[in-house]
Amino acid sequence: MTFLRAVVERELRLYLRGVVDLIGVWMFFGIAIAMLPLSIGPDPEILRRIAPGAAWAIALLASMLSLERVFAPDQRDGSLDLLLLHAPSAPLLILAKSLAHWLVTGLPFVVLAPLAAIALGMDVQGVWPLAGALLIGTPALSLIGTVGSALTAPVRRGGILAALIVLPQTIPVLIFGTAAVSETLKGRDSGPYFSVLGAFTLAAVALAPYAGSAALRAVRN
Repeated sequence: MTFLRAVVERELRLYLRGVVDLIGVWMFFGIAIAMLPLSIGPDPEILRRIAPGAAWAIALLASMLSLERVFAPDQRDGSLDLLLLHAPSAPLLILAKSLAHWLVTGLPFVVLAPLAAIALGMDVQGVWPLAGALLIGTPALSLIGTVGSALTAPVRRGGILAALIVLPQTIPVLIFGTAAVSETLKGRDSGPYFSVLGAFTLAAVALAPYAGSAALRAVRN
């Protein structure tokens, strides 16, 4: 736990040093949400119908913008060697990196979810389900994204490549996250969808650290 806390604190300090990039990620989420009604048109019924999927898709794409910063800077300056040397295990390092990434991307999206719901014309009863679904599902996005970042760590400007690797793996999270909110808005039982979404996140917590560790070994050999 000491190592986990130390790495998370280190990562947060590094993210804050590049706060302009973080603001860009948050602004992308906000601007994309604000522009969607302008591009779709003023019909509130259409907006309400697409709002859950649109919010999830924008959150997913926004989270991909910062993947290059997870491992590439440490790979370039040699810090990754020291982190792996002092880590009790490589999977723990992957877990710490994922947690830090979620704190600066996924968690802000959860906080912004009510504003996103209002901007998209979503019914009031869908605001908290959207926030809850993002809270449950976005950790899986960060965990899977960290694996993609590990695979592309030595690649210069590897953020786009990491996103291309990661996006297909996140489709189940997108589908069930959208369904959880949509079923709530329709007055149906959304519990099974939230349960499956939570199961994906738990599976990511169990598997992503080992997949990321294997990815680091593969690209460093």
